[in-house]
Amino acid sequence: MDFDVGAIFAGKVTGITKFGAFVSIAPGKSGLVHISEIASTYVSDVREHLAEGQDVMVKVIGIDQSGRMNLSIKSAVLTAVTPIDEPRQPHQPRQPRQMHQQPQIHQTKQQAPVSEPSFEDKLKRFMQDSDNKMSGLKQYSDRKGARRRGK
Repeated sequence: MDFDVGAIFAGKVTGITKFGAFVSIAPGKSGLVHISEIASTYVSDVREHLAEGQDVMVKVIGIDQSGRMNLSIKSAVLTAVTPIDEPRQPHQPRQPRQMHQQPQIHQTKQQAPVSEPSFEDKLKRFMQDSDNKMSGLKQYSDRKGARRRGK
């Protein structure tokens, strides 16, 4: 197997840390997927996106001098998006490209369908949030004023 930068492999998540996940791509060969390379959106907790034992597609984005591999799930998914160009006749304007996206390999937690809350529920939630914010602001301004008065 050739472990060059840019190569894409199927791997299995072997460990999860707060800064990323370790993925095994061959017997005795693994690398780190940094938290910033897990998804194209902000990831605050790795465990929300990955689980140990989960199969994922990864792309090798770097190999350091020690031979450690830096891997990326989001780059592997973006590479799987391939443009499809249709042939066109001369002197005709170019049509926008269509994108064909293969299904993502990693799994996310499925959420149960949520019914739309009623107006009363929305208003109640808004009032609670507003009261919490106002009490926080009042406490902050009271403390700030006490410091100015020398108490």
